[in-house]
Amino acid sequence: MQLVVARIGRAHGIKGDVTVEVRTDEPELRLAPGAVLATDPPTVGPLTIAAGRVHSGRLLLRFEGVSDRTAAEALRNTLLIAEVDPDESPEDPEEFYDHQLEDLEVVTVDGTVVGRIESVAHLPAQDLLVVRREDGGEVLIPFVGEIVPKIDLEAQRAVVDPPPGLLGEDVEETEEPEESEESEETGADHGRERGRDGGQESSR
Repeated sequence: MQLVVARIGRAHGIKGDVTVEVRTDEPELRLAPGAVLATDPPTVGPLTIAAGRVHSGRLLLRFEGVSDRTAAEALRNTLLIAEVDPDESPEDPEEFYDHQLEDLEVVTVDGTVVGRIESVAHLPAQDLLVVRREDGGEVLIPFVGEIVPKIDLEAQRAVVDPPPGLLGEDVEETEEPEESEESEETGADHGRERGRDGGQESSR
């Protein structure tokens, strides 16, 4: 199975180094010197990592056969892809591969079905679960422990505890008429109580 582990950014310096946007929780394994990676687009690969180092908080890689800035810049926006055993799991029990999350049923903490995970979007700030809702719509859920407190691979289910509005709930407050002596309270509390007082450890 193929797993996207990084995206190549801009060239760094004049000797062929490139910055990379890491998309794996195991860069020391997937992006180590000697690793041979497929690419998207496939025409520029495969690429073999010759060296790697961290500079100003960013990972820099150099590939065999890429020895100057021009060649490095030509690789910009290329995706780096590793071959992964589909039965393999990350060493950290709180981490998951994309294929393990895809098609999981998504439910709220009170059991309401939201939909199914269609894919995982890897953004610079955080990962997002792309969820296809029961009504056919789409919702993006930040993949963080506070919002996704539990992943149950055995039950094929992801439990979410979203803040108000994340799932697109329309909460309307009914105001009482300004001039009415017999006005009745008609407003209903449509908010869902998210009763979690800590102690809920994310399985990620």
